Amino acid sequence: MNSRPAPFDELDRKIVTALMANARTSFAEIGAAIGLSATAVKRRVDRLRETGVITGFTATVKPSALGWRTEAYVEVYCEGAAPPRRLAEVVRNHPEITAAMTVTGGADALLHVRARDVAHFEEVLERIRAEPFIRKTISVMVLSHLLPDSPEAGASHPAPDDPGHDSGIDASDVRIT
Repeated sequence: MNSRPAPFDELDRKIVTALMANARTSFAEIGAAIGLSATAVKRRVDRLRETGVITGFTATVKPSALGWRTEAYVEVYCEGAAPPRRLAEVVRNHPEITAAMTVTGGADALLHVRARDVAHFEEVLERIRAEPFIRKTISVMVLSHLLPDSPEAGASHPAPDDPGHDSGIDASDVRIT
C-alpha cells in the first residue's frame, strides 16, 4: 500500500456511486455509463479497494427473512468512564447487536439491537445489563422504517440459531455486513 493516498476524482466518485446503488453492477455497465472501458473501471475499483475507499461489497437482506422480527435502539449509561474498547468487547459478545457507537449527550453508547421477538430482546437486554459497569439502559423499539431502502432497514447478520425458525438461508455461506 502506498504511503500517499491516490487522488479521488469525479470518475472514482461515479464508480463508487454506481457500486453503492448496486454492488453487482458489472464493470462494463459502469464503464458505459461514465465513459470508461471495463478494464479501466476494474483498475480503479482495485485501487479504491487497496486504498480503503471501498471496504467491501454487501447484500441488503430483509431482516425478517433471517429471523430478526424485533428491533430497538438501546442507550447505555455506564458507571464512571467506560473506555470505548471495553464497550466494544461487550458488544462483540452479543450477536444481536448489529451496530454500536459511543455518543455525545447523556448516554455513553447507543446500540442497535435486532432480536427474534420481544422475549428474545428482553433476554438480550438483561445480558447487556448484567455487565458490572453498566448503570442503566433506555430502550426505544422500532415500529417501522420511514426510509425502507436505507442501510439501517437491512440486516447486518443472521439471527442466532433458532430451532423453531428455518429461513432457508445457510448463514455460513453468506457474508452480510
